[in-house]
Amino acid sequence: MRLFAAVVPPPEQLTELAHVVDRLAHLPDAERLRWTSRPGWHFTLAFMGEVDDELLPELHERLGRAAHRTPPFALRLHGGGHFGRAVLWTGAAGDLDEMRLLAERADAAARRAGVPMDEHRRYQAHLTIARSRADVGLGPFVDAMAGFEGTRWQVPELALVRSNLPGGGVPGEQPRYETVGAWPLGGAG
Repeated sequence: MRLFAAVVPPPEQLTELAHVVDRLAHLPDAERLRWTSRPGWHFTLAFMGEVDDELLPELHERLGRAAHRTPPFALRLHGGGHFGRAVLWTGAAGDLDEMRLLAERADAAARRAGVPMDEHRRYQAHLTIARSRADVGLGPFVDAMAGFEGTRWQVPELALVRSNLPGGGVPGEQPRYETVGAWPLGGAG
């Protein structure tokens, strides 16, 4: 299974973001971007790639411990940015230190469960909203998102999400995401 640990914003916050993305889609060159779909909006904490089924029981146990050791924390969707000329994203504001700590713990949990992880990098909270297929300047899109401040929410859980990549060769087809595990933060619930 192709898996990653994530924080998934609640529906109300995703609706706020959808309004912003709808406005962005009317800017010049917007048709040259591949917009991610709402079901794919999440903050990836630790990308694991393909995980063997026999590792899943220990991975679940270790992610549960990571969640239990992390208290619920407040976030809001905030502004925007880009990675090079390829990825347009919205960021997060709030208890980012707690979010980074949860990302570190999810990464460590996967490694200890035997999941071969890529090189470890400092976590930067971002939720991808579009990818560029061509040489599109993303600056105007980032500028249009500068004042975006979503409503604050409490992150209640750590999610383990399965990514089902498109395989039908249909233009514009998006990955499908399925939550296969979730653990309450701070042992709540």
